[in-house]
Order: sequence, then C-alpha cells, then structure tokens
Amino acid sequence: MSLFRTCAALLVAAAHAGCALEPSRPAQPRAPAFDLVGRVAVTHDGRPFSSGVRWQHSADRDELWLLTPLGQALAHIVSDAEGAVFTGSDRRQHRAPDVEALTRRALGWELPVTRLAWWVRGGIAADGVIAEVDRDPQGRLLRLRQDGWDIAYTYRSEEGTDSLPRRLDLQYESQTIRLVIDNWR
Repeated sequence: MSLFRTCAALLVAAAHAGCALEPSRPAQPRAPAFDLVGRVAVTHDGRPFSSGVRWQHSADRDELWLLTPLGQALAHIVSDAEGAVFTGSDRRQHRAPDVEALTRRALGWELPVTRLAWWVRGGIAADGVIAEVDRDPQGRLLRLRQDGWDIAYTYRSEEGTDSLPRRLDLQYESQTIRLVIDNWR
C-alpha cells in the first residue's frame, strides 16, 4: 500500500506542477466606461440601415439598444464574458461567442463593438494593428486606420476644448458606419 500511495502522491504532484507551468492568458484590456446616446447609419453592400443608439459600456459588459425614431427597440445587444446575445423586436434571440460574430449573423453586417469602445472615446484599441494615425495640434485623433477599419473623427469645436468626438465615420471594405453622438452620460 505504501508504494501505491507514494506513486499516487507523485502523480498528483506532477499534475499540479504541470498546471503551474502552463502560461496564463492575459486579460484583454477594456476601454474606460461610458454611456452615450446617438444615431447610427450603416451601408453594407449597398443596403442602408439607420437607427438611434443607446450604448452603456462598463468594465465587464456592453449593452446596446438600436432604436426607432420614436424610441422603440429594434434590437437589444448584450455582450459580456459569457458571450453575446441579440434580441430582435420580435423577441427572437441569437447567441454567439463574441459581439462582432453576433452582429454579422443577426444584422448582416459587423458592428465592431470591442474596438469601437476605444474608438468612440477618441482612443486606439489596445490590442489592434495600427496602420495610420493622424492627430490635430491638440493631440485628438483625426484619422485612424486600425485592423482594416478607416476611422475619421469630427469634434464639436476645432479649438480642442472637446476631448470626446461628436461623430465617427468608419469604413471597412464595402461597409460604412456613421455614428453621431448626441449626448455623453
């Protein structure tokens, strides 16, 4: 019995040692929290879409509402560590491991929420590939090319007193997105 216990103890110790050697994955950095209200217009393969938008972004969750002009929900999108859920106005739900795959499947076009959370605040996505960065004399982004997306920024004032963008114009292949921010909360 002693030899059996010794072998079992060695196997358990080796298993624990093997686990300790496995590198841990670093957590993806998240953009700072915000809450915005605005409008979005999308053209994908010549098909237009427009709606109001409400977006609440926090350290661990994104929640977006696409709204009619009267404020009725066309879609509700929730994304967190568990994945993403899209609920349409007909109450049907679509699920996917990430919000970009979810919007491609449910809407027919990609809403790059993970990177857009950085871009919408006038920042550069922490883990993306940067091709070009143009800034104004105040240091605000004017144009950014990252991960294949071309983003042009517009601010409320040209003097540099506004650090947050008023409008973003995004282009990726045959898709364009215009996001106008009416109110930061």
